[in-house]
Amino acid sequence: MAAASFTAAKFLPPVAARSGGDRAPPLPASARPRRGAQQQTRLRTALAVSSDVLAGNKASAQAASAQPAVTREEALELYEDMVLGRVFEDMCAQMYYRGKMFGFVHLYNGQEAVSTGFIKLLNQADCVVSTYRDHVHALSKGVPARSVMAELFGKATGCCRGQGGSMHMFSAPHNILGGFAFIGEGIPVATGAAFAAKYRHEVLKQSGPDGLDVTLAFFGDGTCNNGQVFECLNMAQLWKLPIVFVVENNLWAIGMSHLRATSDPEIWKKGPAFGMPGVHVDGMDVLKVREVAKEAIERARRGEGPTLVECETYRFRGHSLADPDELRKPDEKSHYAARDPITALKKYIIEQNLATESELKSIEKKIEDVVEEAVEFADASPHPPRSQLLENVFADPKGFGIGPDGKYRCEDPKFTQGTAQV
Repeated sequence: MAAASFTAAKFLPPVAARSGGDRAPPLPASARPRRGAQQQTRLRTALAVSSDVLAGNKASAQAASAQPAVTREEALELYEDMVLGRVFEDMCAQMYYRGKMFGFVHLYNGQEAVSTGFIKLLNQADCVVSTYRDHVHALSKGVPARSVMAELFGKATGCCRGQGGSMHMFSAPHNILGGFAFIGEGIPVATGAAFAAKYRHEVLKQSGPDGLDVTLAFFGDGTCNNGQVFECLNMAQLWKLPIVFVVENNLWAIGMSHLRATSDPEIWKKGPAFGMPGVHVDGMDVLKVREVAKEAIERARRGEGPTLVECETYRFRGHSLADPDELRKPDEKSHYAARDPITALKKYIIEQNLATESELKSIEKKIEDVVEEAVEFADASPHPPRSQLLENVFADPKGFGIGPDGKYRCEDPKFTQGTAQV
């Protein structure tokens, strides 16, 4: 599809929880196709898109709806990944309250359709940059559950050897470039990764046969008014970087409602402001997310530049496990609980005869065993040695952290007393 293919899609109002009633806002002038426009103009005409219609051809959309949107293999892969995310996070809550994890732990329950819908479309060489709510992103990209759980336990067998913890998942082999504790931190890192991918492709001629390596930058609605977001949107569009900015709009930034915190709650509009497509999608429907994600990723891989995708979703737990979650109204929480993305996918799979309920139960049992094994592995793993304390802190390995004799200064008993000779 052409760079302006999103222009053919119609804009629908967000799913729920928006202010202003049921009236759909008019399509912005900048989002309307312009007859006879030059290619450069068409590339700059970015629009809002609903995930319900991506082709613009009503007949083809109706024909597509007559058959499953995914194959049996794809549906089972999506289901298994979403169940893994949910079961893993539920186990994290248990382990946190048993004192196996420390610090802040932010769970992803309810948002699984976003992670699965996007990340399962990536290649191994593609990059993911996450937030502090990063466990499930790492799992979707292929980091083993035992490595993620061990990291949460602060053990040496974790994906960061126990030095990252809940908010800083990193795995070079899987191109997970980190969870980031402060909002917006990861967006410049993701933009840099996308620039590196374009440099490898255009200058070093090192790209794979499919095209450019793509970077996904995940962030939430609470980040969208931060300055580095606008800087990176501008830079990505200016240089046509292969990046997709994925906004996980769960409607609440800790205890602040998104509707109270921003002058225009429709985050997708920030895309057209910089000349890139801005897309709104139902983030509680993995098939709709996947449809939008596929087009956005393919655009980036072809060298047609970035896309901003607003996934309207909802977290089923508090901001973190330390949050009593008393600010959100019960009827709002029950409304989204009834739209559980895993339950919806399970219903779709059975109705489309893609798998039986017993087959899905087998997947659920398999995942439960995987997560149980991850806990046993993490619990039995050793803590990092004290000698690891200052690794990855100082650029000069013979600097402050290592003495002239080659030993770690922290091994000196006087070091922790603050009386060591430095």
